[in-house]
Amino acid sequence: MAKEIEKEQSFEEAMEELERLVDKLEEGDVPLEEAINTYKKGMELSKYCHDKLKNVEEQLAEIVTDNGQKQTFSMPEGE
Repeated sequence: MAKEIEKEQSFEEAMEELERLVDKLEEGDVPLEEAINTYKKGMELSKYCHDKLKNVEEQLAEIVTDNGQKQTFSMPEGE
């Protein structure tokens, strides 16, 4: 069974592990059961990375004004 994703694992570490798993599956020399477990682990890592990126995107979408108030950041159209 695929091990749990470590909560302290950085985005970069998770991406590197995901790339290794994809390379392993692309080689095609993996027994079926191992391939299924590898695929499951890859999906977990993919979700973990996606969630981390979404969280950062939400943080970047807010800016703090000079008086300490949060304000949603938006780019003018066409830039």
